[in-house]
Amino acid sequence: MLPSDQLSSYVEALRPIIYIHHFDFDTIDKLIADAARSTAIYEFNLANGHVDFTTKCQKQPYDLQTFLALFDENPSSDQPETNSFLVLKDVHQELSKPEIIAQIKSIALKTIYIENYYVTIFIVSTQLNIPKELEKLVTLFDLPLPQNPEIIELLNEYCLNLNIQTSEDDKAELATSLKGLSQFEIRQILNLAYQQNGTINRDDNALILKEKEQIIKKSGTLEIISVKEELDEIGGLDSLKDYLKNKAQVIRNMGKAKRFGVDPPKGILIAGMPGCGKSLTSKVVARLFGVPLLRLDVGKLLGKYVGESEQNLRYAIQTSEAVSPCVLWIDELEKAFAGIGGDGGGSDVTTRLFGYLLTWLQEKESLVYVVATSNDISVLPPELMRKGRFDELFYVDFPKPEERRKIFEIHLRKRGKLSKRIDTIKLLKDSEGFSGADIEAVVKESIEKAFVSDEIELDTSILLQTIKNTRSLSETLKVKIEKMKKALEQYDMKSASAV
Repeated sequence: MLPSDQLSSYVEALRPIIYIHHFDFDTIDKLIADAARSTAIYEFNLANGHVDFTTKCQKQPYDLQTFLALFDENPSSDQPETNSFLVLKDVHQELSKPEIIAQIKSIALKTIYIENYYVTIFIVSTQLNIPKELEKLVTLFDLPLPQNPEIIELLNEYCLNLNIQTSEDDKAELATSLKGLSQFEIRQILNLAYQQNGTINRDDNALILKEKEQIIKKSGTLEIISVKEELDEIGGLDSLKDYLKNKAQVIRNMGKAKRFGVDPPKGILIAGMPGCGKSLTSKVVARLFGVPLLRLDVGKLLGKYVGESEQNLRYAIQTSEAVSPCVLWIDELEKAFAGIGGDGGGSDVTTRLFGYLLTWLQEKESLVYVVATSNDISVLPPELMRKGRFDELFYVDFPKPEERRKIFEIHLRKRGKLSKRIDTIKLLKDSEGFSGADIEAVVKESIEKAFVSDEIELDTSILLQTIKNTRSLSETLKVKIEKMKKALEQYDMKSASAV
């Protein structure tokens, strides 16, 4: 269904208040005009009061309360105001005033209950603020982003207007890169590309990616992570690494894979012991796939107004899809969604967020590869573990002896201290139960001790002494880790280790 048809259906269904959270007012005006047909449109904005909807010229310098009163007082079927659209722009701050809320609610209820009174209120704003009193009367309208055919049409129009010769193959490549952006953002990028190069072609993909990074930085809910780590910096977890190498083959050749019938990969959930490589793996995945890494901080999604948290999540997902192909890292899921669906309950907001996330994970078709990590899955809703949300579920345990040897060697080599004076085999017995983070801490502390003691080189004895003086995570969190291990046994999860 076209956006204008969707908007018209809301109007015909007597949805009294339609909230459009968007920044491109020109595009929204065109949608409202299409939906209006012969219905009169009255516009109000805080800068000029009542303005002409078409010309934007000021008609009356009303305040919002005076403007709304024109439609709220003594309605009768012979008044033009009783069959109209009210377009209120950037009035989100006014929606905290009780008198404004009361007037909007009064108009909305008249539309629902009074015969021949049809006044649809459109709130168009760059910020989302739905008062609790209006929540049941408000319908949120999301403007869908243009898909490939629409982007190709935009490119054709742009090239025709500037008499630019661009091949169909280049347009197809650009359309893929521009997917996930609004029409406004696409035009802005095309303008910049033309100003810099005097043409439009597939070489502009690097510019598009750079501009998408700007979108991420401004989103506030996502963080773009710079990745330096390589796959070889993960000690052990060979089964997980082999799995990811296969996925990398698909993602790096997605066009060919799709033609062969391969579905776009969804992502993985990695659960298990703290300090054992989950976060490191999340970073390495993006490097392996050759795509940007975005980190979603669920805590930043929570807003103070009704619907704000859900809108923040929608925007975060929309932004990640705009940057696709990419890796979306959702770290420590249990901190955001603990208790949902269980005896602990969970707030209405987090429950709605969780439901929206589940739906997106199940139905998404974009090349956003989700890497979700969790230390304690015992507190997570079981629905998250169902097949279809993720391609695979992996659990990470404390490293086995051979994995610990590799981890010691990785951290020693990274610091230039791997030598014949160090027998990593001798370190394995005393490091039983150590996590990867524990081992890294041992290596760093041992090097510091050797430096302070004026030792010429680091040797095995210094490392052994540091190990004996270190309390591992498996000791300090013994009770909690036992509980986590029991929870892991309840789920059919693949071991990340091959040993």
